[in-house]
Parts: sequence; C-alpha cells; structure tokens
Amino acid sequence: MICRLSKPPCCRGAQTGLRHEDIVPSQSCRGIKMVTMNEPHFQGHFPGTPIMPGVTIIEAMAQAAAVLASLSLDIVEKDALVYFMGIDNAKFRRMVVPGDMLELFITVKRSGSKIWKFNGVAKVGDELACEADFTAMLDLREG
Repeated sequence: MICRLSKPPCCRGAQTGLRHEDIVPSQSCRGIKMVTMNEPHFQGHFPGTPIMPGVTIIEAMAQAAAVLASLSLDIVEKDALVYFMGIDNAKFRRMVVPGDMLELFITVKRSGSKIWKFNGVAKVGDELACEADFTAMLDLREG
C-alpha cells in the first residue's frame, strides 16, 4: 500500500515532513522532504553512516504521486486507498543523508479513474538522487 487518503491527506512513514507544492492537477507536483536524523530507518541503515534507503525515496515519490492523483480526482476527503502496482527503471545516483532537502518532481504519464502511471525524479540541490517510473491503483472504498 502506498497511502491511505483521508482527512487530512497524509500518510505515515516516508512522508513525515513531506510538503506538496506546485500542484498542477492531472499533470505534476513537487514534494519537499527535509531529511532528518530522527527518522527510524537511519538507526540501522547504516550505523555510523546514515543513508536514506532507496526504497524510502521511492515511497516518498509514490506518496507525493498519491496526493497528486487524489487531488486531481477530488477524492481527498473520501475513504480511498492507493496501491503500488509496479516500479520500473529505478536508478539511484546520489546518496541522501540527514540534512539534505530532497525535492520530488512527479509527472503524470497516464491517468485514469483507477490506474495511474507516473515518472518521479528526486533531487538534492541540482544533483539527481533517484528516478523511477511507477504505476498505482486507486481504490475508492464504498461505505
């Protein structure tokens, strides 16, 4: 599961401190994450050399994409779940460490009512940290 969207639109885990800006519904958004040493994954990844796990960077991109899709479909206030369906072309180019400001640039490649495809790029300053294409499914729960 990427994210459970409810009031307010937030998720737990990677998004702690994730702020969304420059949202263009059905097209793109930018997320900003201040990476801090207080995040639990730094305790073991790696002792003495804290590095944000690549899977956590991709999760942050996916959560930003989930917010973009939910705002695009006007379902933020609904009881919706968003699931990963696939991750393709993931590449890691730079280590992300505490103190970094991670910018997440999300672009919609294809959208529908349930299935969405995205491209995500994560940068620290002008340096590419990660890029990936991913697919998600929105589940609008009844009730």
